[in-house]
Amino acid sequence: MRDIFIEEAYRVALENRNLYFLSADFGAKALDDFREDLPNNFVFAGIAEQNMVDLSAGLALSGKQVICYAMAPFITTRCYEQTKCVIASMNLPVTFVSVGVGLGYDHSALTHFTPEDLAIMRAQNGIEVLTPCDEESALAITRLSLEKPAFRYLRLERKPQPPIYNGRFTPAVLEKGFCELDTGKGLCILSCGYLTHKALRAKTSLSEKGMDVGVIDLFRIKPMNGTELAKTLEKYSAILTVEEQLLEGGFGGAVAEVMVDNGVIKPMRRLGLHDGFEVVNGDRDYLHNLYGVDTPQIVAAAEELL
Repeated sequence: MRDIFIEEAYRVALENRNLYFLSADFGAKALDDFREDLPNNFVFAGIAEQNMVDLSAGLALSGKQVICYAMAPFITTRCYEQTKCVIASMNLPVTFVSVGVGLGYDHSALTHFTPEDLAIMRAQNGIEVLTPCDEESALAITRLSLEKPAFRYLRLERKPQPPIYNGRFTPAVLEKGFCELDTGKGLCILSCGYLTHKALRAKTSLSEKGMDVGVIDLFRIKPMNGTELAKTLEKYSAILTVEEQLLEGGFGGAVAEVMVDNGVIKPMRRLGLHDGFEVVNGDRDYLHNLYGVDTPQIVAAAEELL
């Protein structure tokens, strides 16, 4: 997913020399072609993400199209003041690309976790926040970002993800901001990114038990298409959200806000990290089980709601 973005940006930059790629990381092999073939359009900022954001502002004010790329924790929490006071204050069309969101850097523990990036980044004034779940959706969102520059935050996985959409991620879906991957009327499971895959696995288990379950991939978290999402959720009897974020201000909270604002009152439960979560080292599935967001726990929560 990460490489899809970099490779598409490289392809566009070959024709559009107004596009600048700023990076605080050399970890992706896909960056090699960009920095070797387009040295005047590639800036390696080093481990100085705050300076990188300030530099992106200057380039944007000079009429350049700018991408800022770094590991998720370092382009969000480390750069928050610069993003707020420089980019957001002037609504500059800089695309922030974060890699390894949520628990993506599982074995690196808390320094590389981003259980708060949705809460803090969706609070930025004027920002768009998008989280693709597979390569097809990642490519469509990448092309949107390159064709229509804006103040955006893209949340990418660093590793390839299994296909979900299989040709269904149309321009209409992109415009809508979410997709009802599986329909139902009993329970609706909403997620985004990596956990969309586990939501679909949970739906399969629940369907085998005769339960009526739908799954929504809510990939545009801000601005959320509240009216359309509320219409879709209205037909369900209960709502379950699943995320790798802290529940305070996270994905489930954003869904709850939309529901309340649009008068959709349903039984609802949010699965995510609770305040005071244990900080440990382990692979992603281990952490999901520890924090209560793995497939069996999604199934159990759904059964309770139904």
